[in-house]
Amino acid sequence: MKTLIALFGATALTTTAALADGHAQTWDMPLAYSGSNFHSVTAAEFGKCVTTGTGGAINIVTHPSGSLFPGAQIKRAIQTGQVNIGERLLSGHQNENALFGFDSVPFLATSFEDSTKLWDAAKGPLTELLAEQNLTLLYSVPWPPQGLYFRDEVNSVADMAGVKFRSYNNATSRLAELTGMLPVTIEAAEISQAFATGVADSMVSSGATGYDRKVWESLNYFYEVDAWLPRNYIMVNSDAWNGLDDGQKAVMQGCAELAEYAGYWRSVQYTDFTMTGLAEGGMTVGPASETLVNELKVIGETMTAEWLENAGAAGQAIVDAFKAE
Repeated sequence: MKTLIALFGATALTTTAALADGHAQTWDMPLAYSGSNFHSVTAAEFGKCVTTGTGGAINIVTHPSGSLFPGAQIKRAIQTGQVNIGERLLSGHQNENALFGFDSVPFLATSFEDSTKLWDAAKGPLTELLAEQNLTLLYSVPWPPQGLYFRDEVNSVADMAGVKFRSYNNATSRLAELTGMLPVTIEAAEISQAFATGVADSMVSSGATGYDRKVWESLNYFYEVDAWLPRNYIMVNSDAWNGLDDGQKAVMQGCAELAEYAGYWRSVQYTDFTMTGLAEGGMTVGPASETLVNELKVIGETMTAEWLENAGAAGQAIVDAFKAE
């Protein structure tokens, strides 16, 4: 915080001059998740930090729940300059480059500690990849560990056959295929309606998503399998970033560091809270059966091998660096 105060002071003259010249900018920031979701709360605080730190020269306004752009369109909107900043789950773009799915390799990193190690290994290559796409990475926050939601009880992979499964990236679609489920692509903002209307009967997601969307109104079981911890990424259009002065960049980077720290610990603390919330909502919450866990790990090995094949040497380097730590 002392660093930010110093940064704010250093940019005071610059931002005052910008406002006097009428150069104040409003940056709309699309978010895919509800305003109450901890990612959205963190993003809103980041926006206020930047607005305050730049003396109002950059006013960041968040738009949660996919209200400005659906989740799948946010990355493209930032790249093309339709918005200057936004948040996106990059594993949803593995069709562009397999590296975007590094955080969704099943059973590779299954704890917050391992998720951090994996992020440390992948941050450099991912930042470079985004830069090639006219995107400047500011910060990243992990979701809680992913578990399995079902309408009906499931004790083995055989019980999943024919179940309609909400997918949100290549990894989830492939998981559905390998377990005999039927993948249906559904954005986070549409989850509640999809379950209520029977479009889907299951998903793999964190307790946070289920809690925010009150999925206990339609689903009955949550199985803790800690499959992976996907991450959300806050990115800026590189042309917009290059148009900032050094003081504004410093403020934004300082706010990003605070947001990444706060978001991480919110995710950690939200894990137990949401598990309790799902149970209080009426869901059966607990570890998956030993049979199901063992069967899923075999499927995870298949998916890991497939991802490494697609990601090539760059993907192998990330995994090697992660395991070496």
